[in-house]
Amino acid sequence: MLAAEGRHGPVIHAANDTAIAAGAARGARVVDIRALCPELLVAPADLAGDAAALTRLTLWSRRWCPWSASDGSDGMVLDTTGSAHLWGGEAAMLADMHTRFATLGQTARLACAPTHGAAWALARHGAPDTICTPDTLPDTLAPLPIAALRLDGETRLVLHRLGLKRIGDLMAIPRATLARRFGQDGKHLATPLRRLDQALGHLPEPVVSPPPPQRYRHVKRLAEPVMDPQPWLPDAMAALCADLTREGQGARHLRLDLFRVDGHASRFDARTARPSRDPAHLLRLLQKHFETLDAGFGFDTITVEAARVEPLSEAQMRLNREADSAVALATLVDRLSARMGAASVQSPAPRESHIPERAETWAPAIAKTGRADLLAPGGLGGGGLVAPPRERPIRLLQNPERIDVLYAVPEGPPIRFKWRRKPYSIARHQGPERIAPEWWRERATARLRDYYKVEVEGGGRYWLFREGLAGDGRGGPPDWFLHGLFP
Repeated sequence: MLAAEGRHGPVIHAANDTAIAAGAARGARVVDIRALCPELLVAPADLAGDAAALTRLTLWSRRWCPWSASDGSDGMVLDTTGSAHLWGGEAAMLADMHTRFATLGQTARLACAPTHGAAWALARHGAPDTICTPDTLPDTLAPLPIAALRLDGETRLVLHRLGLKRIGDLMAIPRATLARRFGQDGKHLATPLRRLDQALGHLPEPVVSPPPPQRYRHVKRLAEPVMDPQPWLPDAMAALCADLTREGQGARHLRLDLFRVDGHASRFDARTARPSRDPAHLLRLLQKHFETLDAGFGFDTITVEAARVEPLSEAQMRLNREADSAVALATLVDRLSARMGAASVQSPAPRESHIPERAETWAPAIAKTGRADLLAPGGLGGGGLVAPPRERPIRLLQNPERIDVLYAVPEGPPIRFKWRRKPYSIARHQGPERIAPEWWRERATARLRDYYKVEVEGGGRYWLFREGLAGDGRGGPPDWFLHGLFP
């Protein structure tokens, strides 16, 4: 169940079938539902993320028609006038929509109607995949509830008190009566009479389709086929970067398409750690792909495109005409990632956790989210990030390894331990540093940890921890693990 902030505290924004069966309803207060069913899990709704995802889905849906727009916070409207026949009719188009939404892991309630208001009503309150024509429009809308007219809660409540529960009941009322009671035009645009006229097609309600996002793409068509397209790339890349500079954007994902005369197309991609519009740098990221390029009978068309862009302001050069160190590091990361692969160049990705193996993780330096903070000077070496409050070993094992430990008292420090079949005698130790389990993530049987920094007689320094305490009621005897190595 997802919750959003309401006027009097959190309210239900969305719920699954189990929560709905337990009594959850959209708009109800979370405290009321928890009183009925304390077992329900509640998570905060990401309204901004949902709106961004709906916008992307709206643009993606233009494969069926050229006009689409978001319809509220949970729907889309498509003007398929003149487009349905391209899919074999409206029924075939709806079937194709179901198939393509399923490939995205989404389900949808679809309806086709002559007006925007009728389509909204049928998709949310009618039978699935209803196809309505202008002739059957009044009869199809008549049995639907009043809520299908997109009226506010106060107006719906008044209509219910008057005994008007269906759209057909509203159609039977004289227009003059509705106009006197609820108004017709002016300040109150969402009146029952106006919504009814929009649904029946008596008032126009065009689909206001937002313009598609600007596409940064440059196409170069060659007069004759060429076997090596590299001499023609600088001009195309310079034109692309000029467009990016004019709009204050930088490329994060560069795409190169090479079209051969026989119709075969080759596509190459390159990603950057920071937004860039340096033609020389972007061309260098693509050089690797020309080593094994199959030219066939030659290329006649070259296309370079910034598939993903981010805002990029002008950067001031240093007095010695050198670039900023953060930009130089990002350039190095781009070149290494293009040559060895993105997974081979990683940077720290700290997370909010006091469990060491969860807090100190690594991720590809070229990330889809653009982690510019990880590319600060020293970031790749671990010195550019905020240091943890306590000293941690430079080398942290990905999975703590179990060891055999000899200790004097059950909760005392270790004296000797054996790791990877080799015994070690401890000369000095420091600790313990107690780390409690994260109760909001772990099970109730999770045990605390006592960490020790130890130095063995040979000079090596290790990071050990004891998991659990004797008699803590969460398992048997404590277990010992080696988690890291100090320099």
